[in-house]
Amino acid sequence: MKQPNILFILADDLGWNDLSADGSTFHESPNIDRIADEGMRFTQGYATCQVCSPSRASILTGKYPPRHGITEYIGAPSGEAWRDTGRGNKLLPADYEHGLRSDEVTFAEALRRSGYSTFFAGKWHLGDKGRDPEDFGFEINKGGWKAGGPDSYFAPFKNPKLEPDHDGENLPLRLAKETAAFIGEQRDGPFLAYLSFYSVHAPLQTSQERWEKFRKKAVAQGVPETRFIFDRNLPVRQVQDCPVYGGMIEAMDDAVGIVLDALEEHGLADSTIVCFTSDNGGVSSGDAYSSSMLPLRGGKGRQWEGGIREPLYLKVPGITSPGSTCDTPVSGIDFYPTFAALAGISVPAEQMIDGKSMVSLLRGEQVEELASRDLFWHYPHYGNQGGEPSSIIRNGPWKLIHYYEDGHDELYHLESDPGEQNDVIAENQLLAATLRQRLDAWLIEVDAKFPVPDSAYDPDKEKARLHQLKHELMPKLEVSHAAYLHPDWQPNEDWWGSQVVID
Repeated sequence: MKQPNILFILADDLGWNDLSADGSTFHESPNIDRIADEGMRFTQGYATCQVCSPSRASILTGKYPPRHGITEYIGAPSGEAWRDTGRGNKLLPADYEHGLRSDEVTFAEALRRSGYSTFFAGKWHLGDKGRDPEDFGFEINKGGWKAGGPDSYFAPFKNPKLEPDHDGENLPLRLAKETAAFIGEQRDGPFLAYLSFYSVHAPLQTSQERWEKFRKKAVAQGVPETRFIFDRNLPVRQVQDCPVYGGMIEAMDDAVGIVLDALEEHGLADSTIVCFTSDNGGVSSGDAYSSSMLPLRGGKGRQWEGGIREPLYLKVPGITSPGSTCDTPVSGIDFYPTFAALAGISVPAEQMIDGKSMVSLLRGEQVEELASRDLFWHYPHYGNQGGEPSSIIRNGPWKLIHYYEDGHDELYHLESDPGEQNDVIAENQLLAATLRQRLDAWLIEVDAKFPVPDSAYDPDKEKARLHQLKHELMPKLEVSHAAYLHPDWQPNEDWWGSQVVID
């Protein structure tokens, strides 16, 4: 039997509630929605980390972050270097690997060994020279290098792996055209096309035409009096009405349409697996404060559901039923064994993985082994978006979070409280103790690294920083985000090509 082609599409910083297929009424994503409509939508799909590099490494390796060693976005300071941020936190974040280890056999390499042509386009952020896509199974690389975000979404991109075709060229559309061209050249297959968008990571940039479209839409839905609340340590956006962000999602969606149309054009739609997901939650706090993950709490960088739950759509011709859904929790570690099973190959013996195949779920079957398993997260760092050093275990509807600053635990029942507003640990102490024991055993098993107390910790300095964030930054954010909807709003002068509509 002929092996299926695989199109894997990964967004950056796109949240669970950012797409119309998952409930957004402001953002528009008809092409991405096609994947959900023609395949299966996982309502509880998870990244393995609340920030990008760890979850991206987990997708490729099938391992939880502590096993591959990348537990923070590559480039973030750790240890005593954390003091240079001026944050004054109680702990020093743990050290971490700054690139994929050379002995990792990615699923791209496993597929390549079995005869697949392999292609990568877009964001990599998994190491510098010697740790590029070409070093981990990809024959062709368009735009993947050490950077975690684009210099601009309009050419010139300042990307050594992607020369622009013309001034003002749109980055996601260029990546889509490169992917479509590869598909056209590989119609005899099998192939892996890994389209890893830089979208919708900061900087927020779109064309004037797209901004105006979503500005009018935001005004029509009603302008809120306020957009932010303060949740523990940062302002958090509560409203989806940013017209620049709306334009960025639409541009990425148009790019997905280009690639899906290429499959149709070359007669490959019925022989190609198509997967769409994201690397971490949407940015509701920190960075560009671009979206809201409600009804989920938090967003990128944070330990709550808004930081780790993702859109996840999988279309497998001959297996998935159009418009089907799956409520079983699955994780980024599960892509590796799933693609291997669908391609009819074994996971290489030298590559230990944590993930489980989702093929039975894709067939619509109930799988007790997956429904009852524990899922884990370990983030021994402080996030730029308000994340706290913590570890998590989820089993069924229960989610326990352990915090390293003071050692306390929180317990949430996600079925009745998806927004994690009610800590029910006091009423469920025996269950919490059992989950904590299993979490601690897993941390030992994966040889997890932990933050350590900082002897230079200054509680008064941290108190003053939090006061500034709440009473100075949050009012400024209210003003600047309201300004996006003013008819005379103008982008920054360095927004290259923002007034050029060459999509």
